[in-house]
Amino acid sequence: MYETVVTNVRLIDREGAFNIGITKGKIDAITKDEIHGKNSWEGYGDLVLPPFVELHTHLDTVLTAGKPVSNQTGTLAEAIEIWTEAKSRLDIEDVSRRAAEALKLLISQGVLFIRAAVDISDPDLRALQAVLKVKETFSSIIDLQIVAFPQEGLESKENQEKMECAVRMGADGVSAVPHLEKTNKAGIDSLDFCFKIARKYEKFIHVFCDEVDDPNSRFLESLAELTISQGMEGKVSASHAIALAYYDDDYAQQVIQLVKQAQLTIVSCPLVNSSMQGRFDAFPKGRGITRVKSLYEEGVNVCIAHDDVQTPFYPLGSGNILQAAHLGMHLAHMTGTSELKAGLEMITAHPAKGFMVEEQYGLEIRKPASFITLPAATLTELISHQPSCRYVFKNGKLVSSTQPKMTTWHVPF
Repeated sequence: MYETVVTNVRLIDREGAFNIGITKGKIDAITKDEIHGKNSWEGYGDLVLPPFVELHTHLDTVLTAGKPVSNQTGTLAEAIEIWTEAKSRLDIEDVSRRAAEALKLLISQGVLFIRAAVDISDPDLRALQAVLKVKETFSSIIDLQIVAFPQEGLESKENQEKMECAVRMGADGVSAVPHLEKTNKAGIDSLDFCFKIARKYEKFIHVFCDEVDDPNSRFLESLAELTISQGMEGKVSASHAIALAYYDDDYAQQVIQLVKQAQLTIVSCPLVNSSMQGRFDAFPKGRGITRVKSLYEEGVNVCIAHDDVQTPFYPLGSGNILQAAHLGMHLAHMTGTSELKAGLEMITAHPAKGFMVEEQYGLEIRKPASFITLPAATLTELISHQPSCRYVFKNGKLVSSTQPKMTTWHVPF
C-alpha cells in the first residue's frame, strides 16, 4: 500500500486513465492497475502535469498597480518613473505581504518553481530583505530563486557595490539591463561586471536583454559570446530579446546559432511585451516578442513567462502562466496541432532546464512527487480554457486544491 494515491488522471502523451502511487515524497508508480494508499485523491479524469515553472516574475513590484498612482500611458518610461518614486519609501512588511500573496496565487495556479527578479536600487535593499524573508517562509512549498536586478543600471560604483552586497545577503543569481545603460560601452561593461560577480560567488546569470524595438540593440550577441568565453554555458538566461525580431534574417540566424552554442535560455514574456513593445512603431507594428518559433526550431531552450502581475509595468495578470502560453503561441504563429505541445514545454520542461532542476523534475518513477492536475481532457482544451489546478502536490503532499467552475442552466433548450 502506498502512502498516497491519486487515481483516474490522464497523461498528456498516453491514452487511458492512470493511477499515481507516492511513497516518501517520490513517485513510486504510474499505472493503469488498481492501487491503494493510506490517502487517496480522485483525479476525475484530469490531465496531470509536472508543475509549471515561472522563470521571470517580480515579487517586489507585484500587486502595486494603481497604488498609489496608475500608469496612464502604459509605457515603460512611465512605469520606471512610478516605480523609482515608489521604491524610495518601500516598507519591508508591505513588500513581504504582497510577495506572499503573489506566491499563494502562483502556487494555486500550479507554479512550484519561481525565479523572481528583485530591484536592488532601493535604499538599504529593503525589497531584497523582504523577499528573502518570504523565501524562507515558503521554503517547504516552492523553489524560489532570487535574482539581484539592477533597474537603474550598473554604471555607478554604488550600484555595483549594491549588487555584490545583494549576493552576499543571499541572492541566487545576478542580472544586468545593458540596453538601459547610457552607452553601448556601458552596456557591455555591465555584462562584464555581471560575469565577474557570478564567477566570484558561483551564481547563475539572468540578463534582461534588448527589451527595445531597435535592431541596433545587439547585447544578446555579446551575452552569448561572454557566456562561451567565460565557460558558463547552461548557466545564463536572457529575458525578452525583443530586438532579435527586428534584425535582418541573416544576422538573426547568426545570433540564434551563437545563442544555441552558448546554451542560453531565452525567456519570452508575451503578456507584458506585446502590450509594451511596438507602441512607437509606425504601422505595421511589431508583435512585441522575440523569434520564439525560430529559436524553438533551432533547438534553443526557449521559455514563456508571465512576468509582471498587476504592477506599474503591467496592470493585469492573474498568475496563471497558461494565459502567457496561450498568447505566446498566437504571437509566435505556433498554433498547429504539433506545436501546441511546444507551448506546454515552454512553461514546464524548458524553464525547468533553465532553473537547473531538470534531473529532479518530471512525471517519472523515483522523481519527487511534485505535480499538478487540471480539469481538461486534452492539451487543446487545456490551452484554450486555461483552468486553475484542481490539485497541486509538492513532494507528495497536497498543497492546494481548487474546485473547477461549473455552469448551471436555468432555461430549457
